[in-house]
Order: sequence, then structure tokens, then C-alpha cells
Amino acid sequence: MTKGIMANRICELLGIKYPIVQGGMVWCSGWELASAVSNAGGLGLLGAGSMYPEILRDHIRKCKAATDKPFGVNVPLMYPQIEEIMKIIVEEGVKVVFTSAGNPKAWTSFLKEKGIKVVHVIANGKFAQKCEEAGVDAIVAEGFEAGGHNGKEETTTFCLIPHIRQVTSLPLIAAGGVVTGRNVLAAMALGAEGVQVGTAFALSAESSASDEFKRRCLNLPEGETKLSLKKVSPTRLVKNEFFQQIYDLECKGASADELKEIMGKGRPKKGMFEGNINEGMLEIGQGATLVKEILPVSEIMKNMVAEYNAVLGGLQGL
Repeated sequence: MTKGIMANRICELLGIKYPIVQGGMVWCSGWELASAVSNAGGLGLLGAGSMYPEILRDHIRKCKAATDKPFGVNVPLMYPQIEEIMKIIVEEGVKVVFTSAGNPKAWTSFLKEKGIKVVHVIANGKFAQKCEEAGVDAIVAEGFEAGGHNGKEETTTFCLIPHIRQVTSLPLIAAGGVVTGRNVLAAMALGAEGVQVGTAFALSAESSASDEFKRRCLNLPEGETKLSLKKVSPTRLVKNEFFQQIYDLECKGASADELKEIMGKGRPKKGMFEGNINEGMLEIGQGATLVKEILPVSEIMKNMVAEYNAVLGGLQGL
């Protein structure tokens, strides 16, 4: 990327070469993926949402051993043992925390008092203002295209980023549908200063997701993912037997409690980590249609940066 892009506020804030952050995805984002992204010049994130506290501690220590570059932890604020998770993050000297799925005021002050940089994930302008009030260091604005849990507003990244840019001056990271260098450039044009990439890294060689999940998500046809479970927590899923079961119940007007009962526990683990592609929840973004093969992170990053530069050069020649 150009010197101007590399030297922007996101790079300076996080101490990274490229303004590319790896999404802290459940069942995909272990120490191998996070350290690989950090070593390639981005910011790797450990996904605490699918780790017991002591498992997270182990992954933090392994990540430290695998990279001397900055990395962070993504913490869903609805995590049941969040006090223990935050204690471990402080004890292990983690420097960056991305929070999501909750009120940014809940833990921002605590983390910043410990010298930790805080970035919060949002899906609307109201929460952008809450982030400013909470004192976060940066915002991730995630559009409707993203895999996994999504905003109830169903706003696309193309519409969300310019809106958030209008309502806050905080450093802004775009997420949702960012898979290629061309996507990165588009996000910058819309007002973002960095991007958060989930799907491309979830399907990388270093992702801890199962091979069965990765193969199922390669070359998905258009429309093969859909936002589901809107009465519980809107979640983008690949269509499979479990999805069809949920879809049929939703069409019949099933309540949130009925949907939760059918889901039970461990559906994402069953699908993404254990490889049960029929009965598990397969969380992936719309950008999976652009992923053609399972590549190492270093190659994904190299391709993304090269395409960014090529497309930018072409646009400057118009």
C-alpha cells in the first residue's frame, strides 16, 4: 500500500504495517491465525468468545511466542465469564482489546486504565456516539454482509461506513464483505481508515476451523448465505439442514424461546470446529463467493496489498 495509507491513524494506533485487522471469529481465531496475521503486517485477534478462560490464557502465551508483533483479543461483552477473561487479559499484558455485542461503556474505562487500547464493534450510528462517550480508541463498523452475528438494522457496509464517518471523528475500521484488495480500497473511499477481515482469514490455512467447514465455504454460489435467527440474534449462516430447519420454524412464526430450544448448545462449534456441515451452524460472510482456495495468511495478505495497489494505480489513471 502507499506510504500515506500505511501511515494512517489505524496503523499508528495499533502499531501495524497495514491497516488490516483479522476478525476475532469464534472457532476460527486461535493463536496460529492471530500470530500469522500479525507477522504478515496486520493485527491478529484471538477470538475469546469460543474459549474458556484458561484456554484463552494458553492462546495468548502461544501467540506471544509465535510473534513479536502487536496482537489483540476480541471479547464479546455477553461472555458469561467476562470478569475472568478481562483479568487474564490484564495479567498477560495484552495491549489491544476489541469488544463487541454489548455496551462499550461496560469495560472501556477499566481496560484503558490498564493502558490497553480499546476498539468497539458497532452496526449503527447510535452506538458510534456511545463509543465516543465511552472513550474507545477506535470503532469497527460492521455491515450486513458479514458472517456470524450481525446488526438488526441490516445496513450494508456501503451505506454504513459513510454514515458512521459523518457522526464520529474516531478512527474507523470497516467490516463486512471485505475480502480482496479492491474491497479494502472501496472501504477507504467510503471513509474508513482500516478494515477488519473475517471470511478470508476464516478460510485460511492457519484458521482453526475444520477442513470440512472450509471446503463447504469455498466458492459458495450467490445467495448461499442468509441472515437468520432474527428473533434471537441476527446471524449470517450458510444454508444447510440446520438452517432449513430454523428457516421453516421462522416462517411458521416460532418464538425466540422455541428457536433457542432447537438450537441447543454448541451448534457453532459443531459446524465450524467439528466439521458437521449438516447439523452445525456455519457462520461465514457473503464474501465467501470470492474465496477460491485455502491459502496461507502470508499469501492472502500479499495478494490483498498487491490488488489494492494495482486498482489504486488504475483509478489514478482515469
